[in-house]
Amino acid sequence: MTLYKIIASFFGIGFIKKGAGTVASLITCGFIYLYVTFHLHSNIRFLFLNLILFVIGVIVSNKAERSWGKDSNKIVIDEVLGMTVSLLFLPINFITIVIAFVLFRFFDILKPLGIRKTEKLINGWGVMVDDLVAGIYSNIIIQILIITNIIK
Repeated sequence: MTLYKIIASFFGIGFIKKGAGTVASLITCGFIYLYVTFHLHSNIRFLFLNLILFVIGVIVSNKAERSWGKDSNKIVIDEVLGMTVSLLFLPINFITIVIAFVLFRFFDILKPLGIRKTEKLINGWGVMVDDLVAGIYSNIIIQILIITNIIK
């Protein structure tokens, strides 16, 4: 298997027959929790990680689509990006991770509020941008929940 397929499938998770996107999102939550637990988190590093994920994701998704087809279920690097964007510039703890997971999966699966339109972008952009937008929507809702003291 080529490196771009390994990355696009998030080290093979994309080959899970059912729920690969959910599994990739859940594993990303675990990595984020460890990232914070081991005091590696900073907003600048997390922003940089998101930028790198986005650029690499567009490149590998574009290449993977040539072999696997348009927005193949095997491509789950977009779920990794969406999950990390959901928690960008937020206080990361168990509660925010769980809420981000639920919101991100909601937006990613249902694709409301114009998210579905972004899938039409070409060359790997559509694969990544719909999850980027789903992550942004999730993040905005969590920001509102924090500002209104609904969650801390």
